Amino acid sequence: MVIESIPKAVGFIYGLLAFIALVGLWYSGRFTRRRALPFLVISALLGFLVFAPVFPYQLQMVALRDTVGLGSPIPMALGALLVFIALAFAFGRVICGQVCPAGAVQELMYRVPVAKRGSAERQTPVVIRAGVFVVFAVAALGLSADLLGLIGLPAFFHLAVGSVSFFVFLGIILLSAVVYRPFCRYVCPYGALLAPAASKALFRLRRTDACIGCRKCERACPTGEADPAAGLGECYLCGRCTDVCPVEGALVYGRAR
Repeated sequence: MVIESIPKAVGFIYGLLAFIALVGLWYSGRFTRRRALPFLVISALLGFLVFAPVFPYQLQMVALRDTVGLGSPIPMALGALLVFIALAFAFGRVICGQVCPAGAVQELMYRVPVAKRGSAERQTPVVIRAGVFVVFAVAALGLSADLLGLIGLPAFFHLAVGSVSFFVFLGIILLSAVVYRPFCRYVCPYGALLAPAASKALFRLRRTDACIGCRKCERACPTGEADPAAGLGECYLCGRCTDVCPVEGALVYGRAR
């Protein structure tokens, strides 16, 4: 289904513009899950139409030095990936929340009204993803192996239903209806780079003195990052916490103290 006449650079340009728009919504206090929905839909459609900006796969193509798969020179693609890591350090994981097609499809699936499973904890996924990142790095740099291809990330967005790997990733997407973002939280190699940057983000969600300690945000958060002791590296800025907060101004997005 990928439309080859549209350059993949369109995906990166969209990614940057969407990032700016989403940060603007957060900073102005106007971000809601309803307002995030159009971004999720457009991001998912771009994944199917031009397979961009699928950041984890583009990172792997850089590691494999595959300019055909990237659709751009390696320095340009690497520069774009580094820019978004810097943006995560500045503004948090907005790119994971609503911009990356892989994350967007999972986020949309998690909105399906079925019983959810899994605990909202953050440490175990981080450890697992770190180990998986080492495996992907060794496979790509040392063995020239496309592991994300083997689990079907490109096959899924290319709708290659004749491929076994398509159904592997389809299974991950279906799982995300009941388990929050299994690919993002346990597998994504780019997320392994974004999380440490986001944990030190200059702008982030924080509680104010208006907080009444009702803990509704903690119960709504699917990753456990609403805990006051959390570092926010696993916060995808999904908006569930701010949507359920009963006190205006108790939970705000702004410069970290």
